[in-house]
Amino acid sequence: MTVLDQGASAPISGAGLLDRDRTIAKSGFNRWLVPPAALAIHLCIGMAYGFSVFWLPLSRALGVTAPKACADLNLMTALVTTSCDWRVADVGVMYTLFFVFLGSAAAIWGGWLERVGPRRAGVYAAICWCGGMLISAFGIYSHQLWMMWLGSGVIGGIGLGLGYISPVSTLIKWFPDRRGMATGMAIMGFGGGALIGSPLANILMNYFKTPASVGVWETFVVMAAGYFVYMLAGAFSYRVPPAGWRPEGYTAPVASSSMITMHHVHLKNAHKTPQFWLIWGVLCLNVSAGIGVIGMASPMLQEIFSGQLIGRPDLAFAQLDAGQKTQIATIAAGFAALLSLFNIGGRFFWASMSDKIGRKATYFCFFVLGIALYASAPTFAHIGSKGLFVAAFCIILSMYGGGFATVPAYLADIFGTQFVGAIHGRLLTAWSVAGILGPTVVTYIREFEIKAGVTGSALYDVTMYILAGFLVIGFICNFFVKPVDPKWYMNDDEVAKLQAAAGVTKATSGSYGIGLGGLDAKALLAWACVGIPLAWGIYNTLIQTVALFK
Repeated sequence: MTVLDQGASAPISGAGLLDRDRTIAKSGFNRWLVPPAALAIHLCIGMAYGFSVFWLPLSRALGVTAPKACADLNLMTALVTTSCDWRVADVGVMYTLFFVFLGSAAAIWGGWLERVGPRRAGVYAAICWCGGMLISAFGIYSHQLWMMWLGSGVIGGIGLGLGYISPVSTLIKWFPDRRGMATGMAIMGFGGGALIGSPLANILMNYFKTPASVGVWETFVVMAAGYFVYMLAGAFSYRVPPAGWRPEGYTAPVASSSMITMHHVHLKNAHKTPQFWLIWGVLCLNVSAGIGVIGMASPMLQEIFSGQLIGRPDLAFAQLDAGQKTQIATIAAGFAALLSLFNIGGRFFWASMSDKIGRKATYFCFFVLGIALYASAPTFAHIGSKGLFVAAFCIILSMYGGGFATVPAYLADIFGTQFVGAIHGRLLTAWSVAGILGPTVVTYIREFEIKAGVTGSALYDVTMYILAGFLVIGFICNFFVKPVDPKWYMNDDEVAKLQAAAGVTKATSGSYGIGLGGLDAKALLAWACVGIPLAWGIYNTLIQTVALFK
């Protein structure tokens, strides 16, 4: 089996604690320790999906029991007011900032990450994400919205980008035989972060709540401290394999596997190829459709099924009283929670499936199934089939998550592994665009339909057909993805020079790890550290979904 040369595996004298040289694995290292390290970071930054739990409490940060509203408040005055409570829309801007800066940071610093290694990137991600939460906490305490936007939105968004891409290249190199599964395990954590963070935030806010405080700034401080410990543990657990390392029994894809290259494309050239922009379109369109649904899942179920959710199919949404609206809101929250579970499960399921059927075929599944389900959703709504409607969107959200988890392996197949982390970082600008495109399309079409007098089961018909149209274009983009022209491949000397400059040592033969990297005691402990909190989050989510099926 291939391993590190013992002498080469030792850290270079004088190397800093965060230097790449200090992360090169030693003989006997178990590669199954790397996925939980990645999960430790992704489960923390994944709380970005759960920040909506803070919006309502923040909208009454001054009034505590009820918002202290000001009639003349606008977005600009909300940034600096100390006497008026913020509106939900004002604080909700952070959600857009998260994903805009996530994509931007990943694109800007992806090449740097490949040079310095995942540990430094993970530590900087922890500093930005948790430091941003502390700045936000002070912004809440002093009632300065601009500090929240700067702290969690901008600085925290940069931390999201660095943390999100930090394990991608490393996992793909450790698991050349299971690229999809490896990245699926890590990116599953980003989808699962809200499952842990949202109920934890509710517990903490209730604990810190007083007659003078809604308990949010205190919650930010505690969560920032906990996340910082977890993220540092993950960052310092990262290890990179030596150049050329392969697991025992691994056989490189044969020439017939034309969609998997054994060569490498340089970062500076990847965006010059049509393949990069086709995959960019594939991701952007898949995400635009899914993220639009995520943002409107709760109101969509309430407005389409209305009284049917509480056994009163004769009542339209506008006819429900306050108590009945509270009941259906609880049921709709269960729907949103169920979608989160499928979002997470889909990241692992579809990414692992892509190892069997190929990345291109996996995306074809996303688009063909997605088109059929989006186009059928209006019919399910009109016939009043809550079960079919919920099932359709559970599958759709599994493919939304699966798209994120499969794309790093798709890039590695097409462009090689030398710069896959940096190329993935640039590709995530598609997420930034989708984070604006999807919610904007869904929101504006809904408003247009309401103004036109459309209500009930027909309210989202046009939206569903347009989202299906997004996927048709995505299908076409995926159809045209083919192997990169050989003129873009780096030669062996170029690759060797890059690896030498980065301090990457060559592998030699010997005894390495335990078989393919089994779940020994150390690995089981590492998995327990991330698995137990995730299981707690899933349990809480399942409890929340019960109301949907009563």
